Amino acid sequence: MTKQNKEKIEEIIVVEGKDDTKRLKEVFDVDTIETRGSAINETILEQIEHAQETRGVIVFTDPDFSGEKIRKTIMEAIPDAQHAFLSRRMAAPQKRGASLGVEHASDEAIIEALRKVVTPAENDDQKIARQTLLDYGLIAGAQARERRERLGDELKIGYTNAKQLEKRLLMFRITEAQLHEAMRKVEETL
Repeated sequence: MTKQNKEKIEEIIVVEGKDDTKRLKEVFDVDTIETRGSAINETILEQIEHAQETRGVIVFTDPDFSGEKIRKTIMEAIPDAQHAFLSRRMAAPQKRGASLGVEHASDEAIIEALRKVVTPAENDDQKIARQTLLDYGLIAGAQARERRERLGDELKIGYTNAKQLEKRLLMFRITEAQLHEAMRKVEETL
């Protein structure tokens, strides 16, 4: 497919490295900023802030510890940045031993992730009771991790640990009704 035939993404995509940039350019006509690791320096953060002011940014990092660390750093500096998420399954490499990454995702997974971009916002009105999360087995229990992973995939908010879950649900304005619907689908797959 030639560059002229590829869909253009207006926002600048923040990725971890050159392999991610290369992979995204295979699917879209896109500009990227590469963080080059989880220790984002001030220069990179300033580039991201400028990009947000001029064109907007979409943070699209790997669904692993480093990717989440980068995402958290950017969220603190640029709270209105948009976010795209890949499930761990969709970012799994074909070769054993390689790490999870955007560069391993299929065209379809990348397209879906970038079409379902979300913007975080703090809003106490939408807070979901901790007891509700306990009742769904998302915070404690034998399958809590798997349930959170499937819920993150379903809601397109990425994987979280138990501590991060409440904050992520609040940031992405997930209502109790949305949680119930997503958990209904998760329960069907368990």
